Amino acid sequence: MLIEAVVPFGESGSTGSAADEGPSRVVRGSVAAASHRLASLGVDGLVAEETKDSPFTVLAAAAEATDSIRLSTSVAIAFARSPAVAALDAWTLQRVSGGRFTLGLGSQIRQHIERRYGMPWSDPAPRMREYVLAVRSLWSRWQEGEGPGFVGDHYRSDLMVPLFDPGPVDHPRIPVHLAAVNPLMCRVAGEVADGIRCHPACTSGYIGQTLLPEARRSAARAGRDPAQFEVAVKPLIAYAVGPESLEHAIRQVRSRLAFYAATPVYRPAFAHHGDAEVADAARVLARERRWSELPGLIDDEFLDRYAFVGTPERVGARLVECFGPLATRCEIPVASDEAALTALPRLLTAIRAIRTDRRVRTDPEEYRDDR
Repeated sequence: MLIEAVVPFGESGSTGSAADEGPSRVVRGSVAAASHRLASLGVDGLVAEETKDSPFTVLAAAAEATDSIRLSTSVAIAFARSPAVAALDAWTLQRVSGGRFTLGLGSQIRQHIERRYGMPWSDPAPRMREYVLAVRSLWSRWQEGEGPGFVGDHYRSDLMVPLFDPGPVDHPRIPVHLAAVNPLMCRVAGEVADGIRCHPACTSGYIGQTLLPEARRSAARAGRDPAQFEVAVKPLIAYAVGPESLEHAIRQVRSRLAFYAATPVYRPAFAHHGDAEVADAARVLARERRWSELPGLIDDEFLDRYAFVGTPERVGARLVECFGPLATRCEIPVASDEAALTALPRLLTAIRAIRTDRRVRTDPEEYRDDR
């Protein structure tokens, strides 16, 4: 299980991104310095989110500051840009990083696509399938110098002239991961992508019983090897050395968890564990814009079911216990203060001290008692 860290760093004093905070905004030099520091601390990869900064811009800076660490968008919003734009951004990053890039794509929800990005909305699963195929057709055409292009119901990309053809790269096989919180998108991922990036609300039980089986069955039907399919998780984490820092991190995670519970598209992940009523109550508060009351819905038992809280050693052990046999990548948030950066190596040591080469579980029933 590879460990990925979010760049740029979170707000000072944070080990996560609460619903009203998120990663700190990029300032000059911060991405390069953070990327270099995280690489020196021993993480395996860096990921950038599309929240308050462009993930492609952030990762371009990270690519220049590092030599071997993996780089991924987690995630870039597909429907906010055309397949041609995403394909070119990914191609450029693959070139400047020397083959270290993974393109993580997400559909977002209708309100954000229409009202924040000002783009049209349609059924996300078939549209995402075409999106990935259109991106791959462009990559193939740029690498091979010819190709028929792509024409589908949602996208058309069959025009290419020399002026706009970036040409081949040394590492043309760019992995594509799709953000997934429901079985339908997992079927699309199994058919046309290389992995899924699971939402923080998705526990190992929900992933192992509901999401991954759909992706593997779809991959097998498409004649692809299900064993090569990646699972990237980004669990809600609050870890710290001192009690004061830990309490601050817990407040942020509780706020983020309540925000997710209020989002209708994530309801199935909560209903899987019998928490549909909490999700429904959170949705009512959000609809009435009673944001300050949302965290009060998340009691300690609920928090423990979906989040990983405690010392770096405890969090590391629980991450491996839950995701070691399931995930190929695990994304963790990192704060910018020295206390958090001091705690990070302890978390990494705890994860790597536990054997993670146990048998990968393939039977969904084996995840029934997991979080």
